[in-house]
Amino acid sequence: MKCLSCREEYDSNDAGTCKECYEEASETEEELKREIEDLKAKVAFLRFWSPLDHNHRSTTVPGLPYTDVVLLASDGPKDLPPIPIPAHKAVLVSRSPVFKAMLENEMEESRSGTIKISDVSYEALRAFINYLYTAEAVLDEPMAYDLLVLAEKYQVKHLKAYCEKFLVSKLNWDNSVMSYAFAHQQNAKLVVDAALSLITDNMDKLTKREEYMELVEKEPRLVVEIYEAYLAKQVNTAVHKDSSTKS
Repeated sequence: MKCLSCREEYDSNDAGTCKECYEEASETEEELKREIEDLKAKVAFLRFWSPLDHNHRSTTVPGLPYTDVVLLASDGPKDLPPIPIPAHKAVLVSRSPVFKAMLENEMEESRSGTIKISDVSYEALRAFINYLYTAEAVLDEPMAYDLLVLAEKYQVKHLKAYCEKFLVSKLNWDNSVMSYAFAHQQNAKLVVDAALSLITDNMDKLTKREEYMELVEKEPRLVVEIYEAYLAKQVNTAVHKDSSTKS
């Protein structure tokens, strides 16, 4: 019998690999497990505690340790002042090139120690800042959309990719048009491609929906792209069928 790994003959009635390849694979598996555990330990060591963890004490903001900048979300109740979200300049600078340019130059935010962010809810901004410290976020679809917008605006690539993967997992033909338009605005290519594939597979149903008609009116360029992709898919399908018939 031939080993499936090294293709050498070996004496056994069992299908699979020879003893040498099996032992080598086992050693490799154990080595990978050790490397993974080592990486987990390093990540845990390097992970920042979040200033939003109220178990710590602060010398700057009550309940929050050694913070030197606050962020304010503008999208809140008009009759109430915005709730400050404290953070550390060093962390913001290390996580975002936009924050880096903002805080390392003589801009208003650097001088005042206050960063005002428009068109974002307090909950989304809080989740965004927490992610910069912990690389963790609890996502539902609305939060994933909000965080992707912030990730794109402040060029936090890791968070953007995280949100894109989540949104792709939630795609269906019912939300594909809205997701496609949104993804174009945020340069989210992974979502664009996945949504476009769904749209072109369901053109007969989607062209009758209200959101599609709105897209025709507001974003005709995107509609042209959709039809170009649809026609290309139709051509490829026809060519494939023709090739299969001839063979």
